[in-house]
Amino acid sequence: MIAFRHFALRRGTRLLLSDIDLVIQSGWRLGVIGRNGCGKSSLFAALQGKVEADAGDLDLPARLRMASVAQETPALPDPAIEYVMGGDEELAAALRDELDAQARGDTEAMARAHHRIEELHGYDARARAGRLLHGLGFAPDTHDTPVKEFSGGWRVRLNLARALMAPSDLLLLDEPTNHLDLDAVLWLEEWLRRYQGTLLVISHDREFLDGVISHTLHLSDGKAKLYTGNYSAFERQRAEQLRQQQIAHEREQAERAHLQSFVDRFKAKASKAKQAQSRVKRLEKLAGTEAVRADRPFRFQFAVPDRLPDSMLQLEEVDAGYSAMSPTDEFREVAPSSGASAQEGEGVTTILHHVRFRLEAGERIGLLGPNGAGKSTLVKTLVGELSPLAGERKAHKDLKIGYFAQHTVESLREGASPFDHLQDKAPGVGAQAIRDFLGTWNFAGDRAFESVDGFSGGERARLALALIAWDKPNLLLLDEPTNHLDLDMREALADALAEFDGALVLVSHDRHLLGLVCDSFWRVADGVAEPFDGDLDDYARWLRNRSSAARKSKKDEVEAKPVVREESPEERRRRAAAQRENEKAARQRVKKIETRVATLEGELAALDAKLADPETYNGPTAEMMRLGQRQTELRKEKETLEGEWLELYEQLEA
Repeated sequence: MIAFRHFALRRGTRLLLSDIDLVIQSGWRLGVIGRNGCGKSSLFAALQGKVEADAGDLDLPARLRMASVAQETPALPDPAIEYVMGGDEELAAALRDELDAQARGDTEAMARAHHRIEELHGYDARARAGRLLHGLGFAPDTHDTPVKEFSGGWRVRLNLARALMAPSDLLLLDEPTNHLDLDAVLWLEEWLRRYQGTLLVISHDREFLDGVISHTLHLSDGKAKLYTGNYSAFERQRAEQLRQQQIAHEREQAERAHLQSFVDRFKAKASKAKQAQSRVKRLEKLAGTEAVRADRPFRFQFAVPDRLPDSMLQLEEVDAGYSAMSPTDEFREVAPSSGASAQEGEGVTTILHHVRFRLEAGERIGLLGPNGAGKSTLVKTLVGELSPLAGERKAHKDLKIGYFAQHTVESLREGASPFDHLQDKAPGVGAQAIRDFLGTWNFAGDRAFESVDGFSGGERARLALALIAWDKPNLLLLDEPTNHLDLDMREALADALAEFDGALVLVSHDRHLLGLVCDSFWRVADGVAEPFDGDLDDYARWLRNRSSAARKSKKDEVEAKPVVREESPEERRRRAAAQRENEKAARQRVKKIETRVATLEGELAALDAKLADPETYNGPTAEMMRLGQRQTELRKEKETLEGEWLELYEQLEA
C-alpha cells in the first residue's frame, strides 16, 4: 500500500496540497480528479520521485515496480514494435545479453540469457506488443515503421503502449485518452479493467472514469478526500455531504443566534448571570461548521444565429482527400498507422469515396471511427478548407460556420491577449463591448489583457471557442474540442451545445459530451462515411462483436483442416447429437449467468446506496474498507460473467 502522512507540496510560493493523510490499498483503481492546477500532476511527480514533499512523508513499498507514460518521444530509427517492447526494461536487457553472448560465441552466457528470457515470458513479447499496438489503433503493416516517422499524436500512443508493456505493480496514467479515438478509448478501458496492479489515473473523461475506477480521490482547496466508487458515485456522495454540511451549518447558526440572544438579554441580570455564562461557554464550544461555498459553475452560450436556413450544407458523391495544392497539408490526418482507404495518384491522396452527406437545420451529428480514417478530412471538406477531389459541395448562401480544429488552440497569436484577438476580429467594436463579451467567457478584468503565452491549454481552448461564438455561427463543426478542457469546462461546453439553436457536427472521444449533444451518428472508416444505426452503447457493442468475429474468423482459418473423406451417416448423427448437447449446456449456462448477474446487480445497488449514505463514513474505517472491497469483488465477478455470457451468446447465434 501507498501512504501519505501529513503530506504537503508547494509550487513556488503557492501551496498545492496541505496536510494530506491518505492510504491507497494495493489493487485499487483510483481516479484522481480536480480542477486544472489543483496539484494532480504534481502528486504523480511526487510518487515518481521527481519532486520532494515540502512537509510530511510519502511511504512506498520496497521494490515497487512503477510504470508511467513518457512525456517526450525521441525521433528514433527503431521499429515501433521494438520501441514498445523496450517498455519491459528487464526483458530488453536479457535480449541484449543474449545478442551480446551470441556475438561473442559464449554458449554459457547464451544459456543464462535464454533461461532469463523464458522466465520473463520474453518469447511471446513481440506478440504482446503487437496486441497493444493493434488495440491502440496501429495497423499491422505499421508495426515495423520507424518511430521517427509517426506524428506527435501517434507517438503519444506509442508511449502509452510502452507503459502498458512494462510489468508494473503501480501504473500512473495522466490523461491517457487524449489523442485517442473512441475505438481506442473503449479498448483501453477493457485493458485497464483486467490490470492486476494498482492504477492511478488522471482524466477529465467522466465516462472513461466510470468504466475503469473503483475509488475516487478529489483534490480541492489544497485538500484530498477519498471516495469509494467511480466518478458518478463520487458526485452522488459529494452532493449529499455538501447538503448535510449546509444543514449542519444552518442548524449551528440558528443555535448561535439563540444563545447569543439569551446572553445579550440576561448577562447584566444577576439572577441569570450563571445561565448566561454557561451559554457563553456553549458558544465557544460550537464546532464552527463552515457554510458550503458552492463553486460558481462556469457557464457560457453560443448566441442565437441571425439566420437559420433549412438546408444548410450538402456533399454530393464527393471524394475527399488531399491534393498537392491542399492548403492544410501540414495538418493531414493520414498517419502511417491509418487504416483509411487512401489512394495515391499524382500528388493526390483520396481518403473518402462517394460521400453523400446532407445537413439540415437543427441536426446534431457525431462522427465515429478510428483516428486517421477520415473524420477530420470530412470536417475540413464540410468547412470548405479542402476542395472535393470529385463530386460537389453545396452550401446555403446564409451559412455561417464556426470551426474548431485540432490545431486551433496552437494557432492563437503568441504575445497577444484575448482583447487583442477579439479586436482583430471586430476592429469597429468598442472596447467596453469587447470586455463585456470576454467577461462572459471568464476573461474578466485584467485577465482580458494578459498574454496567451501564460495561458493553460484549457484557457486557450476557451478563448478559441469565444472567438468562434463572437461570429454567431449557425453551424458548428468541432473537431476534438475537449482535449485541453477540465471536467467543469466540459460540462459547460455540453450545456452550451445542448442549448445551441443551430446545427452541429462533432468529433470527440468524450462519450459524455457526444451522448448529451448528438442525436445521430455517422461512422467514418475504410474509405466510407455512412450513418450508424444506434447510439454509443450500440457502437461499443458493435466494436466488441466485430473484434470477437475477427478473432473467431482468424482462429477458424488457423484450425481449418482439409476434409480427407466424406462423413458417414452414423458420424453425422453422433456429431449432431454432440452439438445439441453442447447447445443445451450452453443455454443452461447462459440462464445461470443471467440469474447470477441479476443477483449481483441487486447486491451492487444495495452497496452503492450504502456507500452513498453519509452515515457510512461516520462508522469504523474497517467497515468502509470492507464495503469498498466487496464492491470491487462483485464488479469483477460481474465483468467476468458478462464476458462469458457474450462468448456463449455468440456461439449460440453462430
